[in-house]
Amino acid sequence: MAGQHLPVPRSLRGAAQAAAQRGEPLVVMTSLAGCVYCEVVRNSHLGPMLKRGEVVAVEIDVRDRQSVLQGFAGETSTPANMATAWKARFTPTVLFFGPDGRELAERLVGVAVPDFYGEYLDARLAEARRRLR
Repeated sequence: MAGQHLPVPRSLRGAAQAAAQRGEPLVVMTSLAGCVYCEVVRNSHLGPMLKRGEVVAVEIDVRDRQSVLQGFAGETSTPANMATAWKARFTPTVLFFGPDGRELAERLVGVAVPDFYGEYLDARLAEARRRLR
């Protein structure tokens, strides 16, 4: 499964609004080419959850300064600039957003304990869903 990615958004605002219509937060994973832990989170957690329809998740590359990305307020940016604005310095960082761009749960930074990552992710998703409602 290496090399697979989550969807790459053109508009965070549009993606977050679509997620909110489903009663879900927008889950954004920041990634970097060659990041082994990004592959673990993508292939073992977010990718399967996305396929089962359990989350609305997208991925942005922290080094992408070419692609145009619309922010939550409608501003034009790049994935790299957005990651910088969020102070998402490590990959993977998984963030949980409401339709207005507010973070709804504590972000998951890196993969400190791979065996417990699923539980940490589930807890953050539950918190984000509670705060979205």
